Amino acid sequence: MKKTRITGVVLGVLMLGLTVSGCGTLVGGAVGAGAGAGIAAGTGHSAKKGALIGGGAGAATGAIYDILH
Repeated sequence: MKKTRITGVVLGVLMLGLTVSGCGTLVGGAVGAGAGAGIAAGTGHSAKKGALIGGGAGAATGAIYDILH
């Protein structure tokens, strides 16, 4: 029961962080994941790895954009 409660609190804080930081992080991550998967698949590499790398880079870029604008 305690583990479930802690998990709920952590997820709540993460959701609050996404809300405060803005939509750019979420959109940047989605666009980056899609682009990374497409590029990786087109070049013959693993689409999963491309999506992970692209999602991370897109989310970071979206967060920076939200902070600066």
